[in-house]
Amino acid sequence: MNKKTVKDLDIKGKKVLVRVDINVPLSKENKGEIADDTRIKAALPTIDYLLDNGAKVILMSHLGRPKGEANPEFALKPVADWLENHYGDKFHFLPSPEVVDDEVIRKTADLKEGELALLENTRYIAGETKNDEEFSKKLASLAELFVNDAFGTSHRAHSSNVGVASLLPSAVGFLIEKEIEVMGKALEDPCLLYTSPSPRDATLS
Repeated sequence: MNKKTVKDLDIKGKKVLVRVDINVPLSKENKGEIADDTRIKAALPTIDYLLDNGAKVILMSHLGRPKGEANPEFALKPVADWLENHYGDKFHFLPSPEVVDDEVIRKTADLKEGELALLENTRYIAGETKNDEEFSKKLASLAELFVNDAFGTSHRAHSSNVGVASLLPSAVGFLIEKEIEVMGKALEDPCLLYTSPSPRDATLS
Protein backbone atom coordinates (compact mmCIF):
# COMPACT_ATOMS: atom_id res chain seq x y z
CA MET A 1 0.00 0.00 0.00
CA ASN A 2 1.48 3.35 -1.06
CA LYS A 3 -0.68 5.50 1.18
CA LYS A 4 1.28 7.03 4.05
CA THR A 5 0.10 5.75 7.45
CA VAL A 6 0.37 7.18 10.93
CA LYS A 7 3.49 5.08 11.55
CA ASP A 8 5.25 6.95 8.75
CA LEU A 9 4.94 10.29 10.57
CA ASP A 10 7.45 11.79 13.00
CA ILE A 11 4.94 12.54 15.75
CA LYS A 12 6.89 12.95 18.99
CA GLY A 13 6.27 16.37 20.44
CA LYS A 14 4.08 17.35 17.49
CA LYS A 15 0.48 18.55 17.54
CA VAL A 16 -1.51 16.07 15.47
CA LEU A 17 -5.01 16.88 14.24
CA VAL A 18 -7.04 13.67 13.89
CA ARG A 19 -10.32 13.31 12.02
CA VAL A 20 -12.24 10.50 13.69
CA ASP A 21 -15.75 9.21 13.16
CA ILE A 22 -17.38 9.42 16.57
CA ASN A 23 -20.81 10.19 15.19
CA VAL A 24 -22.35 7.90 17.79
CA PRO A 25 -26.07 7.15 18.22
CA LEU A 26 -27.54 8.75 21.33
CA SER A 27 -30.17 7.20 23.55
CA LYS A 28 -33.73 8.32 22.86
CA GLU A 29 -34.79 7.47 26.40
CA ASN A 30 -31.87 9.10 28.22
CA LYS A 31 -30.80 12.27 26.42
CA GLY A 32 -27.10 12.86 26.45
CA GLU A 33 -26.24 9.18 26.88
CA ILE A 34 -24.47 7.18 24.20
CA ALA A 35 -26.51 4.24 22.93
CA ASP A 36 -23.59 2.51 21.18
CA ASP A 37 -19.91 3.38 21.68
CA THR A 38 -18.57 1.11 18.91
CA ARG A 39 -17.26 4.00 16.83
CA ILE A 40 -15.37 5.53 19.73
CA LYS A 41 -13.72 2.21 20.56
CA ALA A 42 -12.80 1.75 16.90
CA ALA A 43 -10.86 5.04 17.00
CA LEU A 44 -8.83 4.13 20.09
CA PRO A 45 -5.94 2.23 18.45
CA THR A 46 -4.89 5.28 16.42
CA ILE A 47 -5.42 7.65 19.34
CA ASP A 48 -3.47 5.42 21.73
CA TYR A 49 -0.59 5.01 19.28
CA LEU A 50 -0.26 8.78 18.96
CA LEU A 51 -0.43 9.37 22.71
CA ASP A 52 1.98 6.54 23.53
CA ASN A 53 4.50 7.98 21.09
CA GLY A 54 4.51 11.49 22.50
CA ALA A 55 2.09 13.33 20.22
CA LYS A 56 -0.22 16.13 21.30
CA VAL A 57 -3.53 14.93 19.90
CA ILE A 58 -6.44 17.10 18.77
CA LEU A 59 -9.55 15.18 17.77
CA MET A 60 -12.32 16.47 15.52
CA SER A 61 -15.57 14.88 14.41
CA HIS A 62 -19.16 15.64 13.55
CA LEU A 63 -22.26 14.39 15.35
CA GLY A 64 -25.62 14.32 13.61
CA ARG A 65 -26.72 17.12 11.30
CA PRO A 66 -26.81 20.49 13.07
CA LYS A 67 -27.12 22.22 9.68
CA GLY A 68 -24.23 24.63 10.05
CA GLU A 69 -25.14 26.20 13.38
CA ALA A 70 -24.33 25.61 17.04
CA ASN A 71 -27.11 23.38 18.33
CA PRO A 72 -26.74 21.87 21.85
CA GLU A 73 -28.69 18.82 20.69
CA PHE A 74 -25.66 17.84 18.61
CA ALA A 75 -22.90 18.83 21.03
CA LEU A 76 -20.06 16.35 21.48
CA LYS A 77 -20.39 16.49 25.28
CA PRO A 78 -21.51 12.82 25.60
CA VAL A 79 -18.43 11.72 23.66
CA ALA A 80 -16.26 14.04 25.74
CA ASP A 81 -17.61 12.46 28.93
CA TRP A 82 -16.78 9.00 27.56
CA LEU A 83 -13.24 10.03 26.63
CA GLU A 84 -12.68 11.75 29.97
CA ASN A 85 -13.77 8.61 31.79
CA HIS A 86 -11.38 6.58 29.64
CA TYR A 87 -8.33 8.87 29.58
CA GLY A 88 -8.69 10.84 32.79
CA ASP A 89 -6.73 14.04 33.34
CA LYS A 90 -4.88 13.88 30.03
CA PHE A 91 -8.15 14.53 28.17
CA HIS A 92 -9.54 18.04 27.55
CA PHE A 93 -12.84 18.99 25.94
CA LEU A 94 -12.78 22.33 24.09
CA PRO A 95 -16.42 23.22 23.40
CA SER A 96 -16.93 26.32 21.31
CA PRO A 97 -19.86 27.30 19.07
CA GLU A 98 -17.19 28.51 16.62
CA VAL A 99 -15.26 25.19 16.90
CA VAL A 100 -12.00 27.16 16.64
CA ASP A 101 -11.75 30.39 18.62
CA ASP A 102 -9.00 32.20 20.54
CA GLU A 103 -9.50 30.06 23.66
CA VAL A 104 -9.32 26.84 21.66
CA ILE A 105 -6.17 28.06 19.92
CA ARG A 106 -4.58 28.88 23.29
CA LYS A 107 -5.52 25.58 24.92
CA THR A 108 -4.36 23.44 22.02
CA ALA A 109 -1.08 25.35 21.98
CA ASP A 110 -0.65 24.47 25.67
CA LEU A 111 -1.13 20.72 25.19
CA LYS A 112 1.68 18.56 26.52
CA GLU A 113 3.06 15.38 25.01
CA GLY A 114 0.64 12.52 25.61
CA GLU A 115 -2.36 14.80 26.10
CA LEU A 116 -5.59 14.73 24.14
CA ALA A 117 -8.18 17.38 23.24
CA LEU A 118 -11.55 17.19 21.50
CA LEU A 119 -12.99 20.03 19.43
CA GLU A 120 -16.72 20.72 19.21
CA ASN A 121 -18.89 19.35 16.39
CA THR A 122 -17.29 20.44 13.10
CA ARG A 123 -20.72 20.67 11.45
CA TYR A 124 -21.57 23.61 13.70
CA ILE A 125 -19.82 25.53 10.92
CA ALA A 126 -21.71 25.83 7.63
CA GLY A 127 -18.44 25.83 5.69
CA GLU A 128 -17.46 22.36 6.94
CA THR A 129 -19.57 20.46 4.41
CA LYS A 130 -18.58 22.89 1.64
CA ASN A 131 -14.86 22.36 2.19
CA ASP A 132 -14.59 26.06 3.01
CA GLU A 133 -11.02 27.29 2.71
CA GLU A 134 -11.17 29.62 5.71
CA PHE A 135 -12.52 26.93 8.04
CA SER A 136 -9.94 24.47 6.73
CA LYS A 137 -7.20 26.98 7.53
CA LYS A 138 -8.54 27.53 11.05
CA LEU A 139 -8.50 23.80 11.75
CA ALA A 140 -5.08 23.29 10.20
CA SER A 141 -3.62 26.18 12.22
CA LEU A 142 -4.03 24.10 15.39
CA ALA A 143 -1.55 21.41 14.40
CA GLU A 144 1.58 20.38 12.53
CA LEU A 145 0.34 17.05 11.17
CA PHE A 146 -2.98 15.56 10.10
CA VAL A 147 -4.26 11.99 10.42
CA ASN A 148 -7.51 10.90 8.82
CA ASP A 149 -9.07 7.89 10.55
CA ALA A 150 -12.72 8.54 9.69
CA PHE A 151 -13.51 6.04 6.98
CA GLY A 152 -17.22 6.80 7.12
CA THR A 153 -16.70 10.39 5.97
CA SER A 154 -13.65 9.96 3.74
CA HIS A 155 -15.77 10.03 0.60
CA ARG A 156 -16.99 13.54 1.43
CA ALA A 157 -15.00 16.66 0.49
CA HIS A 158 -15.24 18.48 3.81
CA SER A 159 -12.93 20.95 5.53
CA SER A 160 -12.08 18.48 8.30
CA ASN A 161 -10.64 15.93 5.90
CA VAL A 162 -9.93 17.11 2.33
CA GLY A 163 -9.41 20.74 3.29
CA VAL A 164 -7.01 20.07 6.16
CA ALA A 165 -5.16 17.37 4.21
CA SER A 166 -4.30 19.95 1.56
CA LEU A 167 -2.65 22.15 4.18
CA LEU A 168 -0.77 19.76 6.48
CA PRO A 169 1.50 16.72 6.05
CA SER A 170 -1.03 13.89 6.21
CA ALA A 171 -1.48 10.17 6.74
CA VAL A 172 -4.24 7.67 7.42
CA GLY A 173 -4.91 6.03 10.77
CA PHE A 174 -5.15 2.33 11.54
CA LEU A 175 -8.87 2.11 10.85
CA ILE A 176 -8.60 3.45 7.32
CA GLU A 177 -5.44 1.41 6.77
CA LYS A 178 -7.39 -1.76 7.56
CA GLU A 179 -10.21 -0.70 5.25
CA ILE A 180 -7.80 -0.07 2.37
CA GLU A 181 -6.29 -3.52 2.90
CA VAL A 182 -9.73 -5.15 2.86
CA MET A 183 -10.73 -3.26 -0.26
CA GLY A 184 -7.47 -4.11 -2.01
CA LYS A 185 -7.91 -7.80 -1.35
CA ALA A 186 -11.52 -7.62 -2.50
CA LEU A 187 -10.44 -6.11 -5.82
CA GLU A 188 -8.17 -9.10 -6.33
CA ASP A 189 -10.87 -11.57 -5.23
CA PRO A 190 -14.44 -10.11 -5.21
CA CYS A 191 -15.69 -13.13 -3.25
CA LEU A 192 -13.95 -11.68 -0.21
CA LEU A 193 -16.56 -8.93 -0.11
CA TYR A 194 -19.00 -11.56 1.12
CA THR A 195 -16.70 -13.49 3.43
CA SER A 196 -14.43 -10.95 5.14
CA PRO A 197 -15.47 -8.69 8.04
CA SER A 198 -14.81 -5.03 7.31
CA PRO A 199 -14.09 -2.07 9.57
CA ARG A 200 -16.79 -0.21 7.63
CA ASP A 201 -19.41 -2.14 9.63
CA ALA A 202 -18.51 -0.08 12.67
CA THR A 203 -17.61 3.22 11.10
CA LEU A 204 -19.78 4.11 8.14
CA SER A 205 -21.80 7.28 8.81
